Amino acid sequence: MSYRMIALDVDGTLLNDHHELTPRVREAVRSAEAQGAEIVLCTGRGSTSALPVLQELGLKGTMITHNGASVVDSETREILFDTAIAPDLALRYVAYCRERGIHFDMNTAFDLYVEAMEEEAEKMYRNLKAKPISRQSGEAFPQGLVKLSIYAPKLTLDRVETEWSEWEQELQFVRSGDNFIDVQHLHASKGKALERLAIMRGIPREQILALGNYYNDIGMITFAGWGVAMNNSPEEVKAEADDVTVSNNEDGVAVVIEQLVLV
Repeated sequence: MSYRMIALDVDGTLLNDHHELTPRVREAVRSAEAQGAEIVLCTGRGSTSALPVLQELGLKGTMITHNGASVVDSETREILFDTAIAPDLALRYVAYCRERGIHFDMNTAFDLYVEAMEEEAEKMYRNLKAKPISRQSGEAFPQGLVKLSIYAPKLTLDRVETEWSEWEQELQFVRSGDNFIDVQHLHASKGKALERLAIMRGIPREQILALGNYYNDIGMITFAGWGVAMNNSPEEVKAEADDVTVSNNEDGVAVVIEQLVLV
């Protein structure tokens, strides 16, 4: 199969656990692009946080960010499409976090806003190359809000998931990492955004390769003609994939591209 599009999750997939892009992975991705495959970062990160990764790859193009809530052009910063959420729907999630002292941020396609910042959150944003903008709790929500992201210890988020699952859902929440829950539009997902981009490009799903490692990657893994889970994925994610490769710490992305694309 000739893959015309390769969708790559970033954290836990493209990058290792030290948030590094290894030389082998970089070379494999660049070689696939040189052979004609469109490389699409498909990440839970915001656009400005994903851009440095694309630049480190030495590439440019379209990125699917915020778990599919926005799709942007890396050069022009044009928002090709997004799924904004209404402030009145987001308020209950924000109020919940404020009452319990749980860290959260508010995201538009390109900007990230915080009301408070502790040391652990600062470290997390540095690792993600994100630059939060400070705001006051009394300010109006940012225009073009596409995602709320909750950051806390795993056990705290396990409890949040349990409590939120009992709510009537007008928005969706998805676990994008052990320490992250993302709240976004009901119609926002990596899979739906990848499908929409494929239609724009005229690329059938059979010619799309997707690699991911977490629950927010399931949609793109199942949409792609060949979806691969990293070995560091939860078992539920592996069960949805067509194949499982070695972990992100073992250059799993490079292994797949070398076997399926660079032949």
